[in-house]
Amino acid sequence: MSNAKLSIREKIGFGMGDAGNNMTFAAVVMYLSYFYTDVYGISPAVVGTIFISMRFVDAITDPIMGALADRTRSRWGRFRPYILFVPVPLAAACVLMFTTPDWSESAKIGYAFATYFAMSLLYTAVNIPYCALGGVITHDHRERVSCQSYRFILVGGAYLILNSGLMPLVEWLGDGDQAQGFQWAMLIMSLIALAMFAFCFATVKERIQPPVSQQEGLLTILKALARNEKWLIILGITFLQALQFFLRQGAAIYFATYVLGLGATGISVFVTSGVIGKIAGTAISTWFSNRISKRSVFLASTSALILASVLLYLVPGNLAILATALFVIVNFMHGIGTPISWALMADAEDYGEWKTGTRNTGVAFAGNLFFLKLGLAFSGGMIGFLLSWGGYEAGVEQQSADALNAISLMLTLIPAAISLVLAIAIWFFGLDDRAMDQVRHDLEARHGDRDDADESTLTPSSAGGSALS
Repeated sequence: MSNAKLSIREKIGFGMGDAGNNMTFAAVVMYLSYFYTDVYGISPAVVGTIFISMRFVDAITDPIMGALADRTRSRWGRFRPYILFVPVPLAAACVLMFTTPDWSESAKIGYAFATYFAMSLLYTAVNIPYCALGGVITHDHRERVSCQSYRFILVGGAYLILNSGLMPLVEWLGDGDQAQGFQWAMLIMSLIALAMFAFCFATVKERIQPPVSQQEGLLTILKALARNEKWLIILGITFLQALQFFLRQGAAIYFATYVLGLGATGISVFVTSGVIGKIAGTAISTWFSNRISKRSVFLASTSALILASVLLYLVPGNLAILATALFVIVNFMHGIGTPISWALMADAEDYGEWKTGTRNTGVAFAGNLFFLKLGLAFSGGMIGFLLSWGGYEAGVEQQSADALNAISLMLTLIPAAISLVLAIAIWFFGLDDRAMDQVRHDLEARHGDRDDADESTLTPSSAGGSALS
Protein backbone atom coordinates (compact mmCIF):
# COMPACT_ATOMS: atom_id res chain seq x y z
CA MET A 1 0.00 0.00 0.00
CA SER A 2 1.97 2.98 -1.24
CA ASN A 3 1.93 6.19 0.72
CA ALA A 4 -0.25 4.54 3.34
CA LYS A 5 1.79 5.34 6.44
CA LEU A 6 1.63 8.81 7.94
CA SER A 7 4.29 10.56 9.97
CA ILE A 8 3.51 11.53 13.55
CA ARG A 9 3.86 15.19 12.52
CA GLU A 10 1.17 14.79 9.87
CA LYS A 11 -1.15 12.94 12.25
CA ILE A 12 -0.75 15.75 14.75
CA GLY A 13 -1.36 18.26 11.99
CA PHE A 14 -4.54 16.50 10.94
CA GLY A 15 -5.72 16.43 14.54
CA MET A 16 -4.98 20.13 14.93
CA GLY A 17 -7.61 20.87 12.30
CA ASP A 18 -10.39 19.39 14.40
CA ALA A 19 -8.87 20.83 17.56
CA GLY A 20 -9.31 24.21 15.88
CA ASN A 21 -12.90 23.36 15.04
CA ASN A 22 -13.61 22.39 18.62
CA MET A 23 -12.01 25.39 20.25
CA THR A 24 -15.19 27.12 19.10
CA PHE A 25 -17.57 24.26 18.29
CA ALA A 26 -17.19 22.67 21.73
CA ALA A 27 -18.32 25.97 23.19
CA VAL A 28 -21.48 25.64 21.10
CA VAL A 29 -22.02 22.07 22.31
CA MET A 30 -21.31 22.64 25.98
CA TYR A 31 -22.08 26.28 26.71
CA LEU A 32 -24.34 27.83 24.06
CA SER A 33 -27.56 26.41 25.50
CA TYR A 34 -26.56 27.68 28.97
CA PHE A 35 -25.46 31.03 27.47
CA TYR A 36 -28.77 31.46 25.64
CA THR A 37 -30.96 30.58 28.66
CA ASP A 38 -29.00 32.02 31.60
CA VAL A 39 -26.97 34.89 30.09
CA TYR A 40 -28.61 35.94 26.85
CA GLY A 41 -32.07 35.54 28.36
CA ILE A 42 -34.25 33.55 25.95
CA SER A 43 -36.46 30.59 26.81
CA PRO A 44 -35.32 26.95 26.48
CA ALA A 45 -38.09 26.29 23.93
CA VAL A 46 -36.77 29.08 21.68
CA VAL A 47 -33.26 27.69 22.06
CA GLY A 48 -34.47 24.28 20.91
CA THR A 49 -36.22 25.86 17.93
CA ILE A 50 -33.04 27.73 16.92
CA PHE A 51 -30.97 24.54 17.01
CA ILE A 52 -33.42 22.44 15.02
CA SER A 53 -34.44 25.02 12.41
CA MET A 54 -30.89 25.39 11.06
CA ARG A 55 -30.82 21.75 10.06
CA PHE A 56 -33.39 22.37 7.33
CA VAL A 57 -30.87 24.76 5.78
CA ASP A 58 -28.05 22.23 6.24
CA ALA A 59 -30.02 19.67 4.24
CA ILE A 60 -29.48 21.92 1.22
CA THR A 61 -26.09 23.50 1.91
CA ASP A 62 -24.15 20.42 3.08
CA PRO A 63 -24.31 18.36 -0.14
CA ILE A 64 -23.71 21.52 -2.19
CA MET A 65 -20.60 22.24 -0.12
CA GLY A 66 -19.42 18.65 -0.52
CA ALA A 67 -19.86 18.81 -4.30
CA LEU A 68 -18.06 22.16 -4.40
CA ALA A 69 -15.13 20.72 -2.45
CA ASP A 70 -14.95 17.67 -4.73
CA ARG A 71 -14.75 19.98 -7.75
CA THR A 72 -12.16 22.33 -6.28
CA ARG A 73 -8.82 22.24 -8.03
CA SER A 74 -5.94 24.26 -6.63
CA ARG A 75 -2.23 24.01 -5.97
CA TRP A 76 -3.18 23.07 -2.38
CA GLY A 77 -5.57 20.28 -3.37
CA ARG A 78 -9.34 19.92 -3.18
CA PHE A 79 -9.95 20.29 0.55
CA ARG A 80 -6.99 22.12 2.10
CA PRO A 81 -7.84 25.59 0.70
CA TYR A 82 -10.98 25.71 2.84
CA ILE A 83 -8.90 25.05 5.95
CA LEU A 84 -6.75 28.04 5.01
CA PHE A 85 -9.36 30.67 4.14
CA VAL A 86 -12.67 29.90 5.92
CA PRO A 87 -11.55 29.81 9.61
CA VAL A 88 -11.16 33.61 9.79
CA PRO A 89 -14.84 34.45 9.12
CA LEU A 90 -15.84 31.39 11.19
CA ALA A 91 -13.96 32.80 14.19
CA ALA A 92 -15.67 36.16 13.75
CA ALA A 93 -19.10 34.49 13.59
CA CYS A 94 -18.43 32.57 16.82
CA VAL A 95 -17.53 35.77 18.66
CA LEU A 96 -20.68 37.47 17.38
CA MET A 97 -22.75 34.44 18.41
CA PHE A 98 -21.59 34.89 22.01
CA THR A 99 -22.26 38.64 21.92
CA THR A 100 -25.31 40.02 23.77
CA PRO A 101 -26.79 43.17 22.16
CA ASP A 102 -28.92 45.42 24.34
CA TRP A 103 -32.04 45.02 22.20
CA SER A 104 -35.69 44.07 22.64
CA GLU A 105 -36.55 40.41 23.22
CA SER A 106 -37.79 39.83 19.65
CA ALA A 107 -34.73 41.56 18.17
CA LYS A 108 -32.42 39.47 20.37
CA ILE A 109 -34.11 36.28 19.19
CA GLY A 110 -33.63 37.41 15.58
CA TYR A 111 -29.97 38.18 16.29
CA ALA A 112 -29.52 34.74 17.87
CA PHE A 113 -31.03 33.07 14.78
CA ALA A 114 -28.86 35.15 12.42
CA THR A 115 -25.53 34.59 14.20
CA TYR A 116 -26.18 30.87 14.75
CA PHE A 117 -27.12 30.65 11.06
CA ALA A 118 -23.87 32.36 9.99
CA MET A 119 -21.74 30.21 12.30
CA SER A 120 -23.39 27.02 11.01
CA LEU A 121 -22.83 27.91 7.35
CA LEU A 122 -19.18 28.76 7.92
CA TYR A 123 -18.68 25.67 10.06
CA THR A 124 -20.05 23.66 7.12
CA ALA A 125 -17.63 25.38 4.74
CA VAL A 126 -14.57 24.40 6.79
CA ASN A 127 -15.59 21.13 8.42
CA ILE A 128 -16.90 19.24 5.37
CA PRO A 129 -13.57 19.70 3.56
CA TYR A 130 -11.73 18.88 6.80
CA CYS A 131 -13.66 15.65 7.37
CA ALA A 132 -13.23 14.70 3.70
CA LEU A 133 -9.48 15.28 4.12
CA GLY A 134 -9.43 12.35 6.54
CA GLY A 135 -10.58 10.06 3.73
CA VAL A 136 -7.83 11.02 1.25
CA ILE A 137 -4.61 11.20 3.28
CA THR A 138 -3.96 7.43 3.42
CA HIS A 139 -5.14 4.17 1.86
CA ASP A 140 -4.58 2.07 5.00
CA HIS A 141 -7.81 1.55 6.97
CA ARG A 142 -5.84 0.64 10.10
CA GLU A 143 -3.70 3.76 9.75
CA ARG A 144 -6.94 5.73 9.54
CA VAL A 145 -7.87 4.59 13.07
CA SER A 146 -4.47 5.78 14.29
CA CYS A 147 -4.93 9.09 12.50
CA GLN A 148 -8.40 9.53 13.99
CA SER A 149 -7.01 8.66 17.43
CA TYR A 150 -4.51 11.52 17.15
CA ARG A 151 -7.35 13.71 15.99
CA PHE A 152 -9.57 13.04 18.97
CA ILE A 153 -6.73 13.19 21.47
CA LEU A 154 -6.05 16.71 20.21
CA VAL A 155 -9.78 17.46 20.21
CA GLY A 156 -9.74 16.39 23.86
CA GLY A 157 -6.89 18.81 24.42
CA ALA A 158 -9.02 21.56 22.90
CA TYR A 159 -11.87 20.58 25.21
CA LEU A 160 -9.49 20.76 28.17
CA ILE A 161 -8.35 24.25 27.21
CA LEU A 162 -11.94 25.30 26.73
CA ASN A 163 -13.32 23.73 29.89
CA SER A 164 -10.47 24.79 32.15
CA GLY A 165 -10.15 28.25 30.66
CA LEU A 166 -13.50 29.48 29.38
CA MET A 167 -15.45 30.06 32.59
CA PRO A 168 -12.47 31.52 34.50
CA LEU A 169 -11.90 33.84 31.52
CA VAL A 170 -15.60 34.75 31.51
CA GLU A 171 -15.38 35.65 35.19
CA TRP A 172 -12.08 37.53 34.88
CA LEU A 173 -12.74 39.40 31.64
CA GLY A 174 -16.36 40.09 32.47
CA ASP A 175 -15.67 41.32 36.01
CA GLY A 176 -19.16 40.33 37.07
CA ASP A 177 -20.71 40.81 33.61
CA GLN A 178 -21.05 37.34 32.09
CA ALA A 179 -22.26 38.72 28.75
CA GLN A 180 -19.07 40.72 28.28
CA GLY A 181 -16.98 37.87 29.68
CA PHE A 182 -18.31 35.33 27.16
CA GLN A 183 -17.65 37.70 24.27
CA TRP A 184 -14.00 38.34 25.16
CA ALA A 185 -13.32 34.74 26.19
CA MET A 186 -14.62 33.47 22.84
CA LEU A 187 -12.38 35.95 21.04
CA ILE A 188 -9.34 34.41 22.75
CA MET A 189 -10.51 30.85 21.99
CA SER A 190 -11.10 31.81 18.35
CA LEU A 191 -7.57 33.18 17.96
CA ILE A 192 -6.13 29.93 19.34
CA ALA A 193 -8.31 28.05 16.85
CA LEU A 194 -6.88 30.04 13.93
CA ALA A 195 -3.34 28.99 14.87
CA MET A 196 -4.44 25.34 14.97
CA PHE A 197 -6.04 25.54 11.53
CA ALA A 198 -2.87 27.07 10.12
CA PHE A 199 -0.75 24.19 11.47
CA CYS A 200 -3.15 21.66 9.95
CA PHE A 201 -2.97 23.31 6.54
CA ALA A 202 0.82 23.40 6.63
CA THR A 203 1.40 19.73 7.55
CA VAL A 204 -1.29 17.57 5.88
CA LYS A 205 -1.20 16.22 2.31
CA GLU A 206 -3.93 14.86 0.02
CA ARG A 207 -2.95 11.51 -1.52
CA ILE A 208 -6.09 9.79 -2.82
CA GLN A 209 -7.63 11.29 -5.94
CA PRO A 210 -10.92 10.43 -7.69
CA PRO A 211 -10.78 8.62 -11.05
CA VAL A 212 -9.48 11.02 -13.71
CA SER A 213 -12.52 10.57 -15.95
CA GLN A 214 -15.02 11.18 -13.14
CA GLN A 215 -17.09 14.33 -13.77
CA GLU A 216 -20.62 13.99 -12.45
CA GLY A 217 -23.51 16.19 -11.45
CA LEU A 218 -24.73 16.37 -7.87
CA LEU A 219 -27.84 14.29 -8.60
CA THR A 220 -25.73 11.56 -10.21
CA ILE A 221 -23.38 11.60 -7.23
CA LEU A 222 -26.26 11.27 -4.77
CA LYS A 223 -27.68 8.34 -6.77
CA ALA A 224 -24.30 6.61 -6.66
CA LEU A 225 -24.05 7.16 -2.91
CA ALA A 226 -27.57 5.84 -2.43
CA ARG A 227 -26.42 2.53 -3.97
CA ASN A 228 -23.77 2.27 -1.24
CA GLU A 229 -25.69 0.61 1.59
CA LYS A 230 -22.70 0.93 3.93
CA TRP A 231 -22.73 4.72 3.54
CA LEU A 232 -26.46 4.80 4.31
CA ILE A 233 -25.86 2.86 7.52
CA ILE A 234 -22.95 5.17 8.38
CA LEU A 235 -25.32 8.14 8.21
CA GLY A 236 -27.44 6.55 10.93
CA ILE A 237 -24.36 5.68 12.98
CA THR A 238 -23.10 9.26 12.72
CA PHE A 239 -26.47 10.65 13.84
CA LEU A 240 -26.79 8.29 16.81
CA GLN A 241 -23.17 8.78 17.91
CA ALA A 242 -23.57 12.55 17.79
CA LEU A 243 -26.99 12.56 19.45
CA GLN A 244 -25.94 10.58 22.53
CA PHE A 245 -22.64 12.45 22.90
CA PHE A 246 -23.94 16.00 22.47
CA LEU A 247 -26.96 15.32 24.68
CA ARG A 248 -24.71 14.10 27.48
CA GLN A 249 -22.21 16.93 27.03
CA GLY A 250 -24.91 19.59 26.90
CA ALA A 251 -26.51 18.22 30.05
CA ALA A 252 -23.23 17.96 31.98
CA ILE A 253 -23.11 21.55 33.23
CA TYR A 254 -26.75 21.37 34.37
CA PHE A 255 -26.11 18.01 36.08
CA ALA A 256 -23.01 19.23 37.90
CA THR A 257 -24.70 22.47 38.96
CA TYR A 258 -28.11 21.27 40.11
CA VAL A 259 -28.05 17.48 40.63
CA LEU A 260 -24.62 17.33 42.29
CA GLY A 261 -24.83 20.85 43.72
CA LEU A 262 -21.25 21.76 42.78
CA GLY A 263 -19.75 25.23 42.71
CA ALA A 264 -17.69 26.74 39.89
CA THR A 265 -14.56 24.73 40.74
CA GLY A 266 -16.49 21.49 41.17
CA ILE A 267 -18.29 21.99 37.86
CA SER A 268 -14.96 22.52 36.10
CA VAL A 269 -13.51 19.37 37.72
CA PHE A 270 -16.57 17.29 36.77
CA VAL A 271 -16.61 18.38 33.13
CA THR A 272 -12.83 18.29 32.75
CA SER A 273 -12.65 14.79 34.25
CA GLY A 274 -15.02 13.59 31.56
CA VAL A 275 -12.80 15.14 28.88
CA ILE A 276 -9.72 13.43 30.34
CA GLY A 277 -11.60 10.13 30.35
CA LYS A 278 -12.48 10.58 26.68
CA ILE A 279 -8.87 11.43 25.79
CA ALA A 280 -7.65 8.28 27.56
CA GLY A 281 -10.19 6.14 25.71
CA THR A 282 -9.23 7.69 22.39
CA ALA A 283 -5.51 7.14 23.08
CA ILE A 284 -6.00 3.42 23.70
CA SER A 285 -8.44 2.86 20.83
CA THR A 286 -5.71 2.17 18.26
CA TRP A 287 -4.05 -0.40 20.54
CA PHE A 288 -7.31 -2.36 20.75
CA SER A 289 -8.23 -2.01 17.06
CA ASN A 290 -4.79 -3.23 15.96
CA ARG A 291 -5.38 -6.48 17.86
CA ILE A 292 -9.13 -6.99 17.62
CA SER A 293 -11.64 -6.22 14.88
CA LYS A 294 -12.73 -2.56 14.95
CA ARG A 295 -16.35 -3.63 15.08
CA SER A 296 -15.79 -5.90 18.12
CA VAL A 297 -13.96 -3.13 19.97
CA PHE A 298 -16.77 -0.69 19.28
CA LEU A 299 -19.49 -3.09 20.41
CA ALA A 300 -17.66 -3.95 23.65
CA SER A 301 -16.97 -0.31 24.56
CA THR A 302 -20.56 0.69 23.80
CA SER A 303 -21.91 -2.07 26.04
CA ALA A 304 -19.71 -0.85 28.90
CA LEU A 305 -20.87 2.74 28.25
CA ILE A 306 -24.51 1.69 28.56
CA LEU A 307 -23.87 -0.10 31.86
CA ALA A 308 -21.95 2.84 33.36
CA SER A 309 -24.71 5.24 32.28
CA VAL A 310 -27.38 3.19 34.05
CA LEU A 311 -25.27 3.06 37.21
CA LEU A 312 -24.72 6.82 37.06
CA TYR A 313 -28.48 7.41 36.99
CA LEU A 314 -28.83 5.36 40.18
CA VAL A 315 -26.15 7.30 42.11
CA PRO A 316 -27.59 9.81 44.63
CA GLY A 317 -26.68 13.45 44.08
CA ASN A 318 -24.75 13.68 47.34
CA LEU A 319 -22.17 11.13 46.11
CA ALA A 320 -20.40 13.53 43.77
CA ILE A 321 -17.09 11.64 43.71
CA LEU A 322 -18.75 8.37 42.67
CA ALA A 323 -20.84 10.20 40.07
CA THR A 324 -17.72 11.83 38.67
CA ALA A 325 -15.91 8.47 38.48
CA LEU A 326 -18.79 6.93 36.52
CA PHE A 327 -18.94 9.98 34.26
CA VAL A 328 -15.23 9.43 33.51
CA ILE A 329 -15.91 5.76 32.66
CA VAL A 330 -18.76 6.72 30.33
CA ASN A 331 -16.52 9.16 28.49
CA PHE A 332 -13.61 6.70 28.44
CA MET A 333 -15.78 4.12 26.68
CA HIS A 334 -17.10 6.74 24.29
CA GLY A 335 -13.50 7.74 23.53
CA ILE A 336 -12.61 4.19 22.50
CA GLY A 337 -15.41 4.10 19.94
CA THR A 338 -15.04 7.60 18.48
CA PRO A 339 -11.95 7.10 16.25
CA ILE A 340 -13.39 3.80 15.04
CA SER A 341 -16.69 5.34 13.98
CA TRP A 342 -14.86 8.02 11.96
CA ALA A 343 -12.54 5.45 10.39
CA LEU A 344 -15.63 3.48 9.35
CA MET A 345 -16.80 6.52 7.38
CA ALA A 346 -13.69 6.30 5.18
CA ASP A 347 -14.15 2.51 4.96
CA ALA A 348 -17.66 3.07 3.63
CA GLU A 349 -16.24 5.45 1.00
CA ASP A 350 -13.68 2.82 -0.09
CA TYR A 351 -16.45 0.25 -0.30
CA GLY A 352 -18.54 2.66 -2.37
CA GLU A 353 -15.69 3.24 -4.84
CA TRP A 354 -15.15 -0.50 -5.09
CA LYS A 355 -18.86 -1.15 -5.68
CA THR A 356 -19.80 1.75 -7.99
CA GLY A 357 -16.48 2.78 -9.54
CA THR A 358 -16.87 6.39 -8.36
CA ARG A 359 -15.38 8.27 -5.43
CA ASN A 360 -17.20 11.33 -4.10
CA THR A 361 -15.42 12.01 -0.83
CA GLY A 362 -16.66 15.57 -0.33
CA VAL A 363 -20.34 14.77 -0.82
CA ALA A 364 -20.06 11.53 1.19
CA PHE A 365 -18.55 13.34 4.16
CA ALA A 366 -21.02 16.19 3.68
CA GLY A 367 -23.76 13.64 4.33
CA ASN A 368 -21.91 12.45 7.43
CA LEU A 369 -21.47 15.98 8.70
CA PHE A 370 -25.11 16.82 8.04
CA PHE A 371 -26.22 13.86 10.15
CA LEU A 372 -23.69 14.84 12.82
CA LYS A 373 -25.17 18.35 12.91
CA LEU A 374 -28.63 16.78 12.87
CA GLY A 375 -27.61 14.90 16.01
CA LEU A 376 -26.35 18.16 17.51
CA ALA A 377 -29.59 19.92 16.64
CA PHE A 378 -31.79 17.17 18.06
CA SER A 379 -29.68 17.03 21.21
CA GLY A 380 -29.96 20.81 21.63
CA GLY A 381 -33.68 20.63 20.96
CA MET A 382 -34.10 17.74 23.40
CA ILE A 383 -32.23 19.65 26.09
CA GLY A 384 -34.43 22.70 25.62
CA PHE A 385 -37.69 20.79 25.48
CA LEU A 386 -36.82 18.39 28.33
CA LEU A 387 -35.82 21.31 30.54
CA SER A 388 -39.18 22.93 29.77
CA TRP A 389 -40.98 19.64 30.43
CA GLY A 390 -39.26 19.32 33.79
CA GLY A 391 -40.10 22.90 34.77
CA TYR A 392 -36.51 24.16 34.74
CA GLU A 393 -36.09 27.75 36.00
CA ALA A 394 -32.95 29.63 34.99
CA GLY A 395 -30.95 31.27 37.75
CA VAL A 396 -32.58 29.63 40.79
CA GLU A 397 -30.49 27.84 43.40
CA GLN A 398 -32.68 24.74 43.66
CA GLN A 399 -34.60 23.08 40.84
CA SER A 400 -37.77 21.03 41.27
CA ALA A 401 -37.65 17.24 41.50
CA ASP A 402 -39.05 16.96 37.96
CA ALA A 403 -36.37 19.29 36.60
CA LEU A 404 -33.62 17.33 38.38
CA ASN A 405 -34.96 14.07 36.97
CA ALA A 406 -35.10 15.53 33.46
CA ILE A 407 -31.46 16.65 33.78
CA SER A 408 -30.40 13.22 35.06
CA LEU A 409 -32.19 11.44 32.22
CA MET A 410 -30.43 13.65 29.66
CA LEU A 411 -27.04 12.66 31.04
CA THR A 412 -27.63 8.96 31.62
CA LEU A 413 -30.57 6.80 30.53
CA ILE A 414 -31.51 8.59 27.31
CA PRO A 415 -27.93 8.48 25.92
CA ALA A 416 -27.74 4.84 27.07
CA ALA A 417 -30.86 3.96 25.06
CA ILE A 418 -29.48 5.76 22.01
CA SER A 419 -26.18 3.90 22.41
CA LEU A 420 -28.04 0.58 22.35
CA VAL A 421 -29.53 1.46 18.96
CA LEU A 422 -26.06 2.61 17.86
CA ALA A 423 -24.56 -0.79 18.72
CA ILE A 424 -27.23 -2.49 16.62
CA ALA A 425 -26.40 -0.19 13.69
CA ILE A 426 -22.68 -1.03 13.97
CA TRP A 427 -23.55 -4.70 13.92
CA PHE A 428 -25.51 -4.30 10.68
CA PHE A 429 -22.77 -2.14 9.10
CA GLY A 430 -20.82 -5.34 8.92
CA LEU A 431 -17.54 -4.41 7.21
CA ASP A 432 -14.82 -6.04 9.29
CA ASP A 433 -11.05 -5.74 8.95
CA ARG A 434 -10.79 -8.82 6.70
CA ALA A 435 -13.36 -7.44 4.26
CA MET A 436 -11.64 -4.04 4.18
CA ASP A 437 -8.26 -5.63 3.45
CA GLN A 438 -9.85 -7.31 0.44
CA VAL A 439 -11.60 -4.12 -0.71
CA ARG A 440 -8.32 -2.20 -0.50
CA HIS A 441 -6.50 -4.99 -2.36
CA ASP A 442 -9.02 -4.88 -5.21
CA LEU A 443 -8.97 -1.09 -5.43
CA GLU A 444 -5.18 -1.08 -5.69
CA ALA A 445 -5.37 -3.69 -8.42
CA ARG A 446 -7.96 -1.58 -10.22
CA HIS A 447 -5.74 1.49 -9.95
CA GLY A 448 -2.77 -0.45 -11.28
CA ASP A 449 -0.89 -0.43 -7.96
CA ARG A 450 -0.52 -4.23 -8.09
CA ASP A 451 -0.02 -5.71 -11.51
CA ASP A 452 -0.25 -9.25 -10.24
CA ALA A 453 -3.49 -8.78 -8.29
CA ASP A 454 -6.61 -10.62 -9.34
CA GLU A 455 -9.39 -8.04 -9.66
CA SER A 456 -12.07 -10.73 -9.73
CA THR A 457 -11.29 -11.95 -6.21
CA LEU A 458 -14.14 -10.02 -4.62
CA THR A 459 -17.53 -9.36 -6.16
CA PRO A 460 -20.22 -7.09 -4.69
CA SER A 461 -22.21 -10.05 -3.43
CA SER A 462 -19.20 -11.78 -1.89
CA ALA A 463 -18.03 -8.53 -0.27
CA GLY A 464 -21.33 -8.00 1.41
CA GLY A 465 -21.44 -11.62 2.49
CA SER A 466 -17.96 -11.68 4.01
CA ALA A 467 -18.51 -8.40 5.78
CA LEU A 468 -21.84 -9.32 7.27
CA SER A 469 -21.03 -12.88 8.25
